[in-house]
Amino acid sequence: MMTTIKSLEDLKKIREEALEKRKVKASEGKAQVSVAMGTCGIAAGARETMKAILDVIEKDNISGIIVTQTGCIGLCEKEPIVQVTVGTEPKVVYGKVTPELARRIMKEHIGKGNIIKENVIQA
Repeated sequence: MMTTIKSLEDLKKIREEALEKRKVKASEGKAQVSVAMGTCGIAAGARETMKAILDVIEKDNISGIIVTQTGCIGLCEKEPIVQVTVGTEPKVVYGKVTPELARRIMKEHIGKGNIIKENVIQA
């Protein structure tokens, strides 16, 4: 059911509810994976990286992972870029993420909580 927004107060209330839901998801240990899909990322192979991530989720029947895409984040030379947030942990940004590395990130970082330090460009 879609709520009709009639005032600024309604909008603020909806925003607060959304932020609260996000906190609950984070506290449940859910993971969020975001693939940079700007033109530079796509040219560097981000589609294949995204496909590898989705394949692991489907093949291993993993639930609770939110996969999104974002535009260019300004580090074109490091594309394909994947940002990973697990629960309330700080966001980790991986660079030069090949499909093989994407599968490793899914198994090691998201699956076991082990950050693959040699591929981190920002933590």
